[in-house]
Amino acid sequence: MTPAQIDIFYARLGDANPDPATELEYTDAFTLLVAVVLSAQSTDVGVNKATRGLFAAASTPAAMLALGEAAVRDHIKTIGLFNTKAKNVIALSAMLVEQHGGEVPNDREALEALPGVGRKTANVVLNTAFGAETCAVDTHIFRVANRTGLAPGKTVLAVETAIMARTPKRFLRNAHHWLILHGRYVCIARRPRCFACPVADVCGFGDKTPAPD
Repeated sequence: MTPAQIDIFYARLGDANPDPATELEYTDAFTLLVAVVLSAQSTDVGVNKATRGLFAAASTPAAMLALGEAAVRDHIKTIGLFNTKAKNVIALSAMLVEQHGGEVPNDREALEALPGVGRKTANVVLNTAFGAETCAVDTHIFRVANRTGLAPGKTVLAVETAIMARTPKRFLRNAHHWLILHGRYVCIARRPRCFACPVADVCGFGDKTPAPD
């Protein structure tokens, strides 16, 4: 995509969804952090079903520690990797209490030091909870960035770097949400819905899917 096409691309996504947001359910930075940690290799729908009961029982790091690993595991047993995720939720809660006064730090290095938190999770928390201009690249965004020509790259970090470099500053705050939602509902993995895509004319994907008969 050319810079002019990229501008049109984001402007149209913004017109269609002026205030994009994560589909994970949360109330503050801590519940967002836990939800994102739980979302690895799981759907947002599945995570939301699990966290409704979990967050009703414990919505702070101290309360999560008091709840205990076995109870956390029982709440999240319907999602993938629940044993490891329960250990991480308890461990990160302990670290937040011991090192950060029970608060989620607004700092990438401190976030990535928490158990179960990698660059993608840190980017989501920094962007969604603290308003930072970051872009967490998941499978949807990786696909959209490469397929459209927005920000091609062979690795997640390469795509993230390209997105940050090529996205006009006024769109950076919401780019993550626009791209993930576009990939989840329009630019899907199999048979992308090019016929219903608002940015098809500026997209570099050559084999566009025709409308169904």
